[in-house]
Amino acid sequence: MSDVQQDARTFDDGTPPEPVVQPPAAWQFATPARHTLSNGIELLAYDIPGQYVISVRTVLPFPLSVEPRDVEGVATLMARLLDEGTAEHTPEEFAELLERKGIALGASVTDGGLGVDLDVPKRRLPEALDLLRQALAEPVFPEAEVERHRRTRLAQIEQERALAPQRAAIEFIATHFDAADRASRPTGGSAASISALTRQHVVDFHAQRVGPTGMTAVIAGDLSGLEVGALAEQSLGSWVSQTHEAAPSATAPTRAADAARVVIVDRPGSVQSELLVGWTGPDRHTEAGWAAYPVLGFVMGGSPNARVDAVLREEKGYTYGIRSVFRPRRVGGLFLTSGSVRADATVESVRLLLELLESGRDGFSAEEVRAGVDFISKTAPGRFATADAVADEAVTMALDGLTTDFTSRTLEAMRQLDEERLAAAYREWVQGEWTVVVVGDASTCAEGVRALGVGEVTVVPS
Repeated sequence: MSDVQQDARTFDDGTPPEPVVQPPAAWQFATPARHTLSNGIELLAYDIPGQYVISVRTVLPFPLSVEPRDVEGVATLMARLLDEGTAEHTPEEFAELLERKGIALGASVTDGGLGVDLDVPKRRLPEALDLLRQALAEPVFPEAEVERHRRTRLAQIEQERALAPQRAAIEFIATHFDAADRASRPTGGSAASISALTRQHVVDFHAQRVGPTGMTAVIAGDLSGLEVGALAEQSLGSWVSQTHEAAPSATAPTRAADAARVVIVDRPGSVQSELLVGWTGPDRHTEAGWAAYPVLGFVMGGSPNARVDAVLREEKGYTYGIRSVFRPRRVGGLFLTSGSVRADATVESVRLLLELLESGRDGFSAEEVRAGVDFISKTAPGRFATADAVADEAVTMALDGLTTDFTSRTLEAMRQLDEERLAAAYREWVQGEWTVVVVGDASTCAEGVRALGVGEVTVVPS
């Protein structure tokens, strides 16, 4: 009799026994096929049967410090203009081709470099790869489109200052990082730097900083019947740049000497206060291993049952939710906790939040460790079930000089975590110093926050 048949038998009274649930087997990322194109682009191909919308991602690492200081944000503007016309197609023609062939194309810049995303039905992959090549290698940056995107970015800067979470983030990096470091200023530039931009700045930045050297391309989806290496070679592999300069190595951002303080961004009459508390954190190359840090973010503030929400949301009713995350950069990182609270609970929320964050230094229960490990490791197959999720993870790793083997190894190491290892990882980075930003009505909270004695308190206009 099989195990299934044994489990299906009933007791004498006809009541079936509870089913036996076996723990899931360890999951690993699929191993991609690897190709090096003739121009040096590293290609990773993930064959995912049944995923007939193919996801293509390219990443080119460069630190934002390569931007000229007076036109910071030029990389962001350049990325947004890549699909606004090429040497072969006007902006209107290029947009029509994308729409007619069912291709979604987008580009963005982070502190790690340039990323271009493309999703396309399988049968259109050859055409899509050629359009991707054109966008990367032959953008023409029409004057009218540069001006349109410049105005759009200026409007976004105003909106970012109006929205409390974005305003808190702007103030946080300006406070936490040294003013001379590029990390202290927004990725997309300031109103002054964007206003100073011209088309020639965009052209020059692209010519100098965008090319095949150091680029990684990922193609994920149902690749049966496709010669992916040959298709990529015919398109992306034909790209040659005579002006592209290899990017300098990334370095850790410099923390401000007075980073451990409180800044209140004054918004008179605000009915909520946005809180952002953080400090320096690790990157994925940290010597002790990365596995503990996703779990720590989950345990501290990654779910409604986490420590922070258990008190500030469930017990006190001060917030709809506050979240914690260890956010790695290419070198270095941050540990951030953020969310909004009732204005009348601002001072008490700051006090409780800092106490809760400090409590992690005293350790974590076996139940907390197991909840965090199980959630992150056992949901991985679902999180990475689609072609776009696989491609996104692969290029995220590529920006850090890693592969999805790192993801698999991290998940395996995560399953070995215990209370002692988790507490040690937390104590390595959380040592009682914090950059605290509050966006809210200073008249109702500034004196109370000062009385907490958690650091110098500065009030700045919104």
